[in-house]
Amino acid sequence: MRAQSLPTLSFPAQSLPAREARDQRPADGRHEDGVLAEGRPAAPARPEHRPATEAILLVGGKGTRLRPLTVHTPKPMVPAAGVPFLTHQLARARAAGIRHIVMATSYLAEVFEPYFGDGSALGLHLEYVTETDPLGTGGAIRNVAHRLYSAPGDPVLVFNGDILTGLDIRALVATHGRTGADVSLHLTRVLDPRAYGLVPTDPTGRVTAFLEKPQTPEEIVTDQINAGAYVFTRSVIDTIPGGRPVSVERETFPDLLAAGAHLQGMVDSTYWLDLGTPQAFVRGSADLVLGRAPSPAVPGRCGEYLVLDGAAVAEDAKLSGGSAVSAGARVGSGARVEGSAVLAGAEVEPGAVVKNSLVGVGARIGARTVLDGVVVGDGAVVGPDNELTAGARVWCGARIESGAIRFSSDR
Repeated sequence: MRAQSLPTLSFPAQSLPAREARDQRPADGRHEDGVLAEGRPAAPARPEHRPATEAILLVGGKGTRLRPLTVHTPKPMVPAAGVPFLTHQLARARAAGIRHIVMATSYLAEVFEPYFGDGSALGLHLEYVTETDPLGTGGAIRNVAHRLYSAPGDPVLVFNGDILTGLDIRALVATHGRTGADVSLHLTRVLDPRAYGLVPTDPTGRVTAFLEKPQTPEEIVTDQINAGAYVFTRSVIDTIPGGRPVSVERETFPDLLAAGAHLQGMVDSTYWLDLGTPQAFVRGSADLVLGRAPSPAVPGRCGEYLVLDGAAVAEDAKLSGGSAVSAGARVGSGARVEGSAVLAGAEVEPGAVVKNSLVGVGARIGARTVLDGVVVGDGAVVGPDNELTAGARVWCGARIESGAIRFSSDR
């Protein structure tokens, strides 16, 4: 993926955290791991309302459920509302007071730094740590811990690179400080929790268990699920085993709970969407454009559509439903694009209809072709007079000849 220029974002200037801060030691002689110089464990300071200023962002997944979107692009870098999805997460973290973010990368790790650089264009200080072998969520957190400069008792935000959310990050950090928790989790409520692990809490919000996906109605004891954002007390991160794969959801959290640690849940049921499937990703992009999902990084005014500089849309073409047309893309005469994303350099030819779909970089959709709930990979060509529906995925570089596929009569 070619490095691109970041959109200009309106963030106030601020001083970024100095790299040298990681080498400083508190006056009481503690080292970074919370151990006193003479070898005794240190009791980390726990001020009630200390703000979080740094975070770990987990962006190493292969995104296999999103293929072909992720064949050439790591999942967090697939454009949503005109910019890489990761841009929205970074901008929201910055708005919540985060200044230093360490990215835990793995799959196509070489893509991130050329695009975001040191983060200064976003008002952030970004660093990158690449896993040579996949370490899981917990292992990835532990693997980047040496890049943190927080004191043992400081809060550190940890979040996943595939969740679109309206979470009040400051409130989660405040909850962590107020309750004195070791780890605080963002929880959200879902109508059907069977596809998720459940996280029941007591009346004070303290987590009481981590339950695997329920199989029977009797096992559904709560509608609360792990929403993928956490605040760790810095010293707790160092208790995660290093050098091996660890699941924070299946190992770290249950083990901490069993050991008597305080895990606090905060329910925030504002916008939340797991972007793990192509259909969810397309919906998330449209919701960003429509303003349903909050982000200061949308490169334009929220509304029915977003057309980026350098795109060409015919005067009689119709865009709606939160559609985004990226730079260099073209939408021809009489075409309709509804709730869809047309990525850079792609072309939707005259009379084509693209609904709830994503058209990859440099792909071409032929005249009068209909797409509904479809993902077309980078560089693919769908010839004229085709009809693709119901979750079809066209692989990168594939070519479908004119009139080759239909889901309805041709008359």
